[in-house]
Amino acid sequence: MSEPAVVVDGVSKRFRLYKERNASLKSALMRGRKSIYNEFWAVRDVSFEVPQGTTLGLIGRNGSGKSTLLKTLAKILHPDEGTLTMNGRVASLLEVGSGFHPELSGRENIYLNGSILGMSKKEIDKRFDEIVDFSEVRKFIDQPVKNYSSGMYVRLGFSVAVHVQPDILVVDEVLAVGDAAFKTKSKKKFREFKNDGRTIILVSHSMPQVKELCDQVAWLDKGRLKRIGKADEVIDAYLASIDNPDDGADEA
Repeated sequence: MSEPAVVVDGVSKRFRLYKERNASLKSALMRGRKSIYNEFWAVRDVSFEVPQGTTLGLIGRNGSGKSTLLKTLAKILHPDEGTLTMNGRVASLLEVGSGFHPELSGRENIYLNGSILGMSKKEIDKRFDEIVDFSEVRKFIDQPVKNYSSGMYVRLGFSVAVHVQPDILVVDEVLAVGDAAFKTKSKKKFREFKNDGRTIILVSHSMPQVKELCDQVAWLDKGRLKRIGKADEVIDAYLASIDNPDDGADEA
C-alpha cells in the first residue's frame, strides 16, 4: 500500500469575532489595550486520509467549514491545532484568475500566474500553447486582461491552473464558472487528472457533480467531520438531513 496523498490529523482552525475593536491608541489605553472578542472554531478536530489518485469531495451547508478547511489544505490558512501532511506537489484553485494583473496581457499573466502556482519558466514555455488553446483566447493573448470578458478571464485562469500538473489539486467550485461548453471541457480535464493518478480535493454545492467526480466524500457539519465514505452513501445521508432546521448556519 502506498502512503496517502493527504493526511489531515486533528485539524482545528479558529477565528476571532470582535465585539469591540481598538480603533485608536486612545481607545486602546482606555480599554487597557484589550479588544473584546469571541473565539469561533470554524473547523474542529477534523481527521481523514485521502489515498493517492482519488478524488475527495467536501460537502456541507453554508457555515460548515468547507472553505476554511480547503484554504488550510491550500496553505492559505494555518491550523491552530493538528497537522496536515501533503505528499507531493500541491496546486490550489480557489479563485480563478486571482493571480492576474489587469494591466498585463494574457501572455504576461500566464507567466505571472503560472509562477505563483509553482511552475518554472521552462515549464510554462513548454505548456504555453496548450494553455492558450485550452482557454480559447489566442486572438486576444497580447491584450491587457482588463479588456477581457468575464468568460475569457475565467477560461484563461482555469487553463493556467489545470496545466500546472500537480500531484494534488485543491479546488473550490471551479466547475461553477464558464458556459456549458467550457464546463464540459473542464470536466473532461478533471477526468484526465484522475486517469493520470492525480489526487483532487474539491468543494462543491452541486451534488450531481460531486457524485460524478468523487470517489469519496467528507461531510462537514458545524466545523466537525460528520461522516466520510463512498460518495453515493454520504451524499444520500447529507441530502436526507437537509430539512433539519438545526443544521442551518452562516457561511464560515
